[in-house]
Amino acid sequence: METESQRALEYLTEIEEAAEDVLANKQQIVDLDKKRNGNREALNALRNPNSSNEKVKVCFGNMFIKFPKAKTTEMILKDQDQLDKEINDLRKVLKAKVNRLNELQGKPELRGYNLSPLSNDEIKAINNLLKR
Repeated sequence: METESQRALEYLTEIEEAAEDVLANKQQIVDLDKKRNGNREALNALRNPNSSNEKVKVCFGNMFIKFPKAKTTEMILKDQDQLDKEINDLRKVLKAKVNRLNELQGKPELRGYNLSPLSNDEIKAINNLLKR
């Protein structure tokens, strides 16, 4: 009897850990997306034609530094690319973690969950076929 309860406890612990891992991954994606949206707002503010200053104040940690607009825009764009890459990587890992959680719970694998969007070349090929 004790071994069955021990096995049940281990099973529930494993499911709980997998669920926590999925939730932590989702929260990390949300946090990175908030940062990406903040960067997008900053880029729009830098593109505003009303601000004629060639230098802008940028917050680094707990201090503000004056930087040229072009350099600031370049830094934000690099940060955007890095955030996009991290978010996409986390989403790929999340799919595997959700499948693992479903497997532990005895649920069937999600259908269509591993789909990926068409590439530009594939879209062009389909458009060419439809135009004929």
